[in-house]
Amino acid sequence: MQNKSALYLLIAANAVSGFAQGISMLAIPWYFSDILDASSTFGIIYGTATFLTLFWGLYVGTLVDRYPRKNIFLLITLTGAVVIGSVAFYGFYYGEVPTVLVGVVFCTTMFIYNVHYPTLYAFGQEITEKKSYGKINSIIEVQGQATSVLSGAFAAILITGVNQEFLTNLGLGNSLNISIEPWGLHEIFLMDACTYLLAFLLILMIKYSAIKKKIIDTGSIFKRLKQGAAFLKKTPLLFHFGVGSYAIFAMLLVHIHQLMPIYVNNHLEGNSAIYAGAEMLYAIGALFSGIGIRWVFKNTNTVKAIIIMMVMSLIVFELTAFTKSSVILMFVCFVLGLTNAGTRVLRITYLFNHIPNHIIGRTGSVFQTINIMIRFTFITLFSLTFFAKGNNITWAYFISGLFIFISIFPLLIYYKKLINLKADE
Repeated sequence: MQNKSALYLLIAANAVSGFAQGISMLAIPWYFSDILDASSTFGIIYGTATFLTLFWGLYVGTLVDRYPRKNIFLLITLTGAVVIGSVAFYGFYYGEVPTVLVGVVFCTTMFIYNVHYPTLYAFGQEITEKKSYGKINSIIEVQGQATSVLSGAFAAILITGVNQEFLTNLGLGNSLNISIEPWGLHEIFLMDACTYLLAFLLILMIKYSAIKKKIIDTGSIFKRLKQGAAFLKKTPLLFHFGVGSYAIFAMLLVHIHQLMPIYVNNHLEGNSAIYAGAEMLYAIGALFSGIGIRWVFKNTNTVKAIIIMMVMSLIVFELTAFTKSSVILMFVCFVLGLTNAGTRVLRITYLFNHIPNHIIGRTGSVFQTINIMIRFTFITLFSLTFFAKGNNITWAYFISGLFIFISIFPLLIYYKKLINLKADE
């Protein structure tokens, strides 16, 4: 395989920045739900950030196709280090982080996330031979989810702290006697900023040779966006596949960032350890999926495999709606980790095989924009105070499962055509 060292550095940078970023993205929703008791306020912040990424997402695809992917990575990691580092230093100086600045960190992380992953996968495609697409996508998924497992474990420790009661709940009360004070948000943010800086240095070291010469279009942003839409218009099967297969990812983000903190707090009446533990089980499921998904479905075509995983996701969302158990929540998150990561590996590999690299960013923008609109709609709906009262959050899970059920139909309708669609040469 060519560009091995470049891929290793890219994956290392992704792991480093993803670790602390994962802790921050767990700590912030829990901070609003448990500490401030302001789930609706966080819903508004999350909804606003998602709405703004609708326009940002349109621009991202043109950036990915227009500029060197390495330079984009350098810019976003440096931006993360500066913005989040500034908020952290404010917190150290004044002793606390105002709610508005907590929102700034969350929004900044979301904006970076929306640039990071389209760039990561396009960069991986650019420096990887076609025969290795599936392998590289699996490696990226495994690395990302292994990082999430660690960040979930550390989040439980940093948000809650460690005392004898915590150790007893884990069954370690008789063998360990340690104490760790909970970290403040400004301390978590400082760690986040430092990892962005380290990721910047790792990316700076990357040297590579593109497998295929990149075709750069210097036209206007609007023109380049039209080209992405025009490509999908000529191949509507890819459009139906991309939109339908994105459903698990859309509802998963809403589940993790908006619904689960309320579900744990109001419905299960649990603590942050359950919340972080559920996130960790999700990451473990995703890790297993990244390692074994291609082996499990080696005799099954991509479209059928994705339909199977969408049905599994539908079932566990409905299971969450009709039960009240932290154990079941852990199981549900584990299954969602399997299905979301598995779907992502298979979906991206399928799209890589059918869309040329020079236009992958622009077509990705179309899918991302539709996905953002879907998420914004559900975030706005679930921000209503109705869902924050009593056990009403279970209705949000019922609706989420129903949406995945509806999203399966395009894949079923065009099933035979999708499995016979000719790959890009």
